[in-house]
Amino acid sequence: MKTPQGEHMSDNPKHVPVLLQIAIRMLNVRRGGTYMDATLGLAGHASEIARQLGPEGTLIGFDRDPQAMELAQQKLAALAAELGPEMPKVVLHDVEYSQMGDLLAGIRLDGLLADFGVSSLQFDEAHRGFSFQADAALDMRMNPRTGPTAAQVVNQTGEKELANLIYEFGEERRSRRIARAIVRSRPVTTTAQLARIVAGAAGAMKGERIHPATRTFQALRIVVNAELSEIETLLSLAPQVLKPGGRLVAISFHSLEDRRVKDALREGARQGIYEVLTRKPVTAEEAETDRNPRARSAKLRAAERKG
Repeated sequence: MKTPQGEHMSDNPKHVPVLLQIAIRMLNVRRGGTYMDATLGLAGHASEIARQLGPEGTLIGFDRDPQAMELAQQKLAALAAELGPEMPKVVLHDVEYSQMGDLLAGIRLDGLLADFGVSSLQFDEAHRGFSFQADAALDMRMNPRTGPTAAQVVNQTGEKELANLIYEFGEERRSRRIARAIVRSRPVTTTAQLARIVAGAAGAMKGERIHPATRTFQALRIVVNAELSEIETLLSLAPQVLKPGGRLVAISFHSLEDRRVKDALREGARQGIYEVLTRKPVTAEEAETDRNPRARSAKLRAAERKG
């Protein structure tokens, strides 16, 4: 995932961006090129791209999370002070990357990087309500300026629809009894309350290594942030914004994301739009997962836009 909050980024192993070197290598970053990081986070990947672009290059970044954008700006400002005249032009947009079709305004990219899913910044900030590791208000919005909260979803959605959402977006087989328990316990307002309700309804499954509420929390987060439709929009726009020879690199963290990337690249290859560069998804090596356990679920796929 992207990098988390707070301390000095280079001093904390959690702040190391996932699959950094392979992502940069697959992007084939060229001096003077134009590259976009669709999921800026704290600019871990973006900073490495910027180092290789030179003053003639352009780095474009998108992130809908205002807190992440502020911290990314700080990191890139520090990088500019370090690189001096070698710093490329930087253009940042604090909106969803699904708006890139309009905001790029005819700009064609040499490379497009997307690191999907919840960022470590969002996950580790307890008050954001993404995790049940600490009690907080049920929010889960990546962009806290707009859209429904997770509390609104669990308290205002009908039982059948709620069960369907948990099943589809959490891949949770116990979705019906979980939804029933949630509806009976309304109002549900905090992460700890929801986690207790879900755990009580789901029970323990033999061999299950994750908390029983994990899939339900994933489902709610995806719904609140329209994550899959955002990904689908990016994948549909990518061939339009990439130059011939430009590369798309996507990092996914669960099967719903990865399946969409795989299918889009496969269909693009069938239509002669892409040459797929990763026959199988690239995963983190043991040394990286030892430093950053969150890298274990990361899968990277890449393709090159044909002329």
